[in-house]
Amino acid sequence: MWFDSHCHLHICEQESSLADLIGRAEAAGVHSLITLGTDVASSRRAVAIAHDHGVYAGVGVHPNDADTWSDEAAAAIEGLLSDERVAAVGETGLDFYREEVPADLQRVAFCAHVEMSKRHDKALVIHTRNSVLEVLDMLDSEGAPERLVFHCWSGDGAALRRALTLGAYVSFAGNVSFRSAVDLRAAVALMPGDRLLIETDSPYLAPEPRRGRPNEPANVVHVGRAVADALGVGPEDIARATADNAAALFGLQGTG
Repeated sequence: MWFDSHCHLHICEQESSLADLIGRAEAAGVHSLITLGTDVASSRRAVAIAHDHGVYAGVGVHPNDADTWSDEAAAAIEGLLSDERVAAVGETGLDFYREEVPADLQRVAFCAHVEMSKRHDKALVIHTRNSVLEVLDMLDSEGAPERLVFHCWSGDGAALRRALTLGAYVSFAGNVSFRSAVDLRAAVALMPGDRLLIETDSPYLAPEPRRGRPNEPANVVHVGRAVADALGVGPEDIARATADNAAALFGLQGTG
């Protein structure tokens, strides 16, 4: 039974009905997933989807939307965190790839999310693109929450060791299956078994053999198989371990 630890159903539903998406995921053996908002409106939508379809949500403002961060946005996100289907703060972090949003605005929003994660004891979901070292520095300075995950890992071995020292979980997405992703598969080999997660980041980063098509939670099976191949273990071992790890990260043991 697989667990997709990071997807964006509010975007996926623009291409396919949620009932169809979730039906295909269930047929593939995906028993649970976290759908994450990227701004206030999509965070509200993520919560509604979680209630309507029996999944879980994360709420936050993505670094590429950090120019929308304000006292009002902070209050809206914080207000969603008491919902029983909300298991995470985020997606948040820093993105220095596109350079569309000033770095200072991203840092302010990220720090606010870190503090919300601590206050509400919710897992922090972190985006790092061309920014993993600065995020690590900020977490060292501010103090990391008790539960956090670096989604769609892209750092090197030294950065990975720093993330693990913080107590972080680390999630690998569909690009781990790409033929060119030798470094990512090497990073998988460095992972402790109890800190490893997998995700689709749907509708982005569809794995082989679905590359080039819109991604969806059912494809987490292909991500898991790529990780299993990198570790020389069976897919069922990765399914079990990553599902258990996701439940621990998001505090879902004993929940329905």
